[in-house]
Amino acid sequence: MDFDFRAANPAEMDAFGELTAYAYGGAFGYGDDNLAQTATRPEWTLCAFDGARLAASYATLPLTARANGKAVAMGGVTTVATAPEYRRRGLLRAITKRALEAQREAGQSVAALWASQAAIYQRYGYTSATAQIGYQIDSVDLQLLTPASESMRVSRGPVAQLMPEIKALYRSFIAQRSLYLHRSGPLWQSNVLNDNGGTHPIRAAVCRDETGAAQGYVIYTLVDGRIDHRARNQLLEIRDLAALNLDAYRALWEFLGKHDLVGRISWQRAPMDDPLAELLAEPRLLHSQSHEGLWLRLVDVATAMAARGYQCDGEISFSVGADTLTPWNDGSYRLTVSNGIAEVARISTATEISIDRKHLASVWCGRHRLSTLANWGLVTGDPDAITHADILLATRTQPHCPDHF
Repeated sequence: MDFDFRAANPAEMDAFGELTAYAYGGAFGYGDDNLAQTATRPEWTLCAFDGARLAASYATLPLTARANGKAVAMGGVTTVATAPEYRRRGLLRAITKRALEAQREAGQSVAALWASQAAIYQRYGYTSATAQIGYQIDSVDLQLLTPASESMRVSRGPVAQLMPEIKALYRSFIAQRSLYLHRSGPLWQSNVLNDNGGTHPIRAAVCRDETGAAQGYVIYTLVDGRIDHRARNQLLEIRDLAALNLDAYRALWEFLGKHDLVGRISWQRAPMDDPLAELLAEPRLLHSQSHEGLWLRLVDVATAMAARGYQCDGEISFSVGADTLTPWNDGSYRLTVSNGIAEVARISTATEISIDRKHLASVWCGRHRLSTLANWGLVTGDPDAITHADILLATRTQPHCPDHF
């Protein structure tokens, strides 16, 4: 059977929404409330049609992510679905290959997604790039070893009034980090500011220093009757939290701990290197759990390696194994960083390090060190070169992406 691979047209977006609603059991909503249908532009889609019938859907959102202090164009893969009667025919592989080619042409050197099933996307070269740490703590157990300084003040206010300050804080907070997204209005709305139809009012508070300068914020919801506790039955769910320094971070948590009727403070999207466990008198009462986060793939190795930030100068050579989905990446490279500017050149000589594209993506974003992968037997090369590459490829923070798309 021949399929037509192309973008959906505006008249076909209803079918696009219906397919994703069916495949994901309504996770995107239904009908007029279907986010896949209402928030996706037809030109972002790449679908398989059997005649006039939509057999498989796929979309790439044009996103920008941080990469150790630099902005990198990212293809945000979303709404991937195949009608069950068309599965096991290779449609997703065919679409993925075409999509990767289009992403490369669009200058999107990396692609990322939230995986419905890890096994599917590992076949297409994606690696688990981030993890999200989940906290569940009673407000009475939120006791810090060292209090915030008295100069820090946290105050609530109308969300709309505080948002200009909050957005500026977010931009400063993510500037030197990795995989945080440049948030558009829709990203803010769908992730942080979604009030579930008015049933969960969004609250916000900002921390300011003695000069009045904003140093951090927290966005959250507060709902009664969610916790089985006779005295503290409220649930406080953190939607977003960022602080520019440790003192502001402490002050924000002290503010949250003052909600005496809250039996549980929940934050399900904390980064892997979040410091809260180090600050609490009894960190076990956080009941921390690690959850899978964003998956990442390098679309264009040379462009991606040149585009990310570096903290020191140096040079390494590496080879990347063959990949039928992105054959333009096959081969060997020399990465040279001078005065913080990276250049990547193709070479035909022997290289110091051999790595596959999946694991190169995890090193690129800072999830794993080359030496760790080498110790596991997943990277081969000269030990001294791997040690040097660890220094050259180090990131300031561990990667994190709290935003779904």
